[in-house]
Amino acid sequence: MEYDFSYYLKSAAYVKERINFTPEIGIVLGTGLGELANEIEDAVVIPYPEIPNFLVSTAPSHAGKLVSGKLAGRHVVCMAGRFHYYEGYSFEQLSAPVRLFKNLGVEKVILTNAAGAVNAAYQPGDVMIISDHINLMGVSPTRGRNLSEFGNRFFDVSDLYAWKLREIAKQCAEGSGLTVHEGVYHFFTGPQFETPAEIRAVRVLGADAVGMSTVPEALTAAHCGLPVLGLSLMTNMAAGMIENRPVGGGEVEETAQRVSVLFRAYVKSILTKM
Repeated sequence: MEYDFSYYLKSAAYVKERINFTPEIGIVLGTGLGELANEIEDAVVIPYPEIPNFLVSTAPSHAGKLVSGKLAGRHVVCMAGRFHYYEGYSFEQLSAPVRLFKNLGVEKVILTNAAGAVNAAYQPGDVMIISDHINLMGVSPTRGRNLSEFGNRFFDVSDLYAWKLREIAKQCAEGSGLTVHEGVYHFFTGPQFETPAEIRAVRVLGADAVGMSTVPEALTAAHCGLPVLGLSLMTNMAAGMIENRPVGGGEVEETAQRVSVLFRAYVKSILTKM
């Protein structure tokens, strides 16, 4: 498959025919956080399989639809359900969502995820504003032929998670009812949860949370010149953080649901100030 610029334009052309505005902000909703899409006003809902040259979400709890409309007074396009490397997609394929955002005219991106807490000061239900990430998997969504229409072959990621957007998120944390931290996200490919030894290693490396998403989208956004705000919901303590306690998907879903109302309100407050 030749992933040239025209390949991605076909996705955007289809979506543009369905909406009558240019979205300002693109949002990707992580595991258990999809209910925010239900709050979008005047929503245009497009199932992923209908979009040409797009992907299909197979992860449990990911709705698999693109929702466009107004949220907190801003025109948004929202992915209710994301794509992961563990679903069998290549990293090059994982660039599709953010490249769609770029071709639709999006100016900023919010990426949310469910993550495991590595920092012992964190608790399930806390939120971490991503300040940086660690990606030791040796993979990038911009591998292969560079598409100069999106960005340069070699691009800067020193402010990948834009400090201006992080400052807004920190201001909005006050009075949110959430415990909000700022820290480093470590990317693993999954789908298995990490081993206790891996968690001990990444703690030494400086990670505060671990997860299986977000980094491919963030790198694609950086290549496209789009500022990123990353928000991780701590849905569980990572493996080995609590002795003799296994990590399971059920806990992830339960925690996400427990703080869903507060988290959605937090994201909307950020939107009003972006």
